[in-house]
Amino acid sequence: MKRSLFITAASLFIAASSGLMTVNAQDYLPEGRVITQQEQEPETDPAILKAIDEWQDKKFGFFMHWGIYAQAQVVESWSVCNEEWIDRGGKPYNEYKDWYFNLSKEFNPTQFNPKKWADAAQKAGMKYVVFTTKHHDGFCMYDTKETDYKITNKNFPFGKKDGRDVTKEVVKAFRDRNFSIGLYFSKPDWHNQDYWSPLWATPDRNVNYNIEKHKDLWQNFCNFTYNQIKELTHNYGKIDILWLDGGWIRPSWSVQPGSEEETWLGAYKRIQDIDMPKIAKMARENNNSMIIVDRSVGGKYENYRTPEQAIPDAPLDYPWETCMTMGESWSYSSKDNYKSTNTLIHLLVDVVCKGGNFLLNVGPDEKGNLPAAAVARMDSIGSWLQTNGKAIYSTRPISPYKQDGICFTQSKDGQIHAIILISDSVSLKNVYQIPNFKGLKKGNKTVLGNKQKAKLNITNGINTLVLSDKFIRDNKEKNAIVIEL
Repeated sequence: MKRSLFITAASLFIAASSGLMTVNAQDYLPEGRVITQQEQEPETDPAILKAIDEWQDKKFGFFMHWGIYAQAQVVESWSVCNEEWIDRGGKPYNEYKDWYFNLSKEFNPTQFNPKKWADAAQKAGMKYVVFTTKHHDGFCMYDTKETDYKITNKNFPFGKKDGRDVTKEVVKAFRDRNFSIGLYFSKPDWHNQDYWSPLWATPDRNVNYNIEKHKDLWQNFCNFTYNQIKELTHNYGKIDILWLDGGWIRPSWSVQPGSEEETWLGAYKRIQDIDMPKIAKMARENNNSMIIVDRSVGGKYENYRTPEQAIPDAPLDYPWETCMTMGESWSYSSKDNYKSTNTLIHLLVDVVCKGGNFLLNVGPDEKGNLPAAAVARMDSIGSWLQTNGKAIYSTRPISPYKQDGICFTQSKDGQIHAIILISDSVSLKNVYQIPNFKGLKKGNKTVLGNKQKAKLNITNGINTLVLSDKFIRDNKEKNAIVIEL
């Protein structure tokens, strides 16, 4: 993830059909790679579409950015990237990069206990998890055979003492609690010398050599990436979501001239195609319904889209998930400023009423603990969902989605929910006007978790929800109430 790489609903549109222009650059395809029209079009496989629909029922997921960056409480990976927007506190670039990569020799999460993570996420009402197996810095949080730059390396503190495969334990802990399992994997790898070769400078986030002139290096990197993804999708049981980051590694057909995605390619505009059809075929060998999220690329291998730190103004016409930090940072910071429980519940409701899923990120600390303040908020969200989850899980949007402080969702059985948002600055009112949904009948309406009823009046085609003075006076819910219409 990247703070300045702020993907909004508007910028997410990547044409996945015919007619998309390519970048004016000669691109090298990996050995045996043939670009087809099919990969530029959305997925049609019934098994995958069914898996996406079931994923949309889950609504609330847990995201964890965790790696060597937690040791120094610095932004995940990005500080080693040589771009102008990055602040390294005045340290010379090469000196800083050496220091950062050597954090692997200090990182020793002796209190790592994924069962506690899974328990906290389950209590929060989350239904799926996405765990960072490798970020752009290349440090692997699993026992890969492709590099020694990994947490299980016996020359690193944690590997020397425990040698535990962190990803394996995370997958088991969450699978034991019936979570769907998602693995985050960065396509770029800034530690790999076949991506950032030591023979040339690294001007930006992209491969730092001419792929056409050094096809052997690029093929080595493609093989490395293929083999690492094979490990993740073959060695850890059923993986439900392969969540790929690093959208500047992409085929030429997916780059629209003048788009934000084109700017990610840097000064040299080098197309970096790693043969996603080949990778996807291999990744699904043991699970033909695996969801693949090749972020921002579009087409067949971006099964759903992922607005980052943003919620669209209205529902989107494709499956989507807002990924967002609980605080201000993707990675752990002891000084992080976490959003309030009230804000987080309102964000969840806002996402869900527009048809999306909410993937909420918390970064564990250098010892392997979730911050206490984050866990407290997760507990509170879970308490709200225990009462009001019927308005969240397995729902779909219903127009007008959101109106005058009320969000609307619809269960698959047709039940419509009105979710009235409450905060310190927005109190409950006696009367709310609501849309004329088909099939509405006047009378008393159930308020989830409340013995008292709301009343629906229908007069001259105008629908009003009425809350009594006693209801408002006795109400103890401070975040949102749900009324079954």
